Amino acid sequence: MSMRLVYATYPSLTLAEAAARRIVEAGLAACGNILPSMVSIYRWEGQLERAEEVVLLLKTTKERAAEVVEAVRADHPYEVPAVFVLPVEDGSTAFLGWIASETF
Repeated sequence: MSMRLVYATYPSLTLAEAAARRIVEAGLAACGNILPSMVSIYRWEGQLERAEEVVLLLKTTKERAAEVVEAVRADHPYEVPAVFVLPVEDGSTAFLGWIASETF
């Protein structure tokens, strides 16, 4: 089984939760985990910025990862959302099997 973890940041818990529900309900990911508080320091349009954000981690298959990225981008409030895909090299066989069974 080839699994992926999709990482995305959101400006609020409410928006991250809505995205996770929409993506999991659509069968694109088996699960979304929301880490509710982080501070991001970044450069945007030549200015140093600070933002409070949340992290959304979505567990999916290699085959659905690109669709998950597009689903995140589809209604994300940022002009350039932070979203990328990480390969999952190994893990609990039962858990990886669950991800595969819940992603359709």
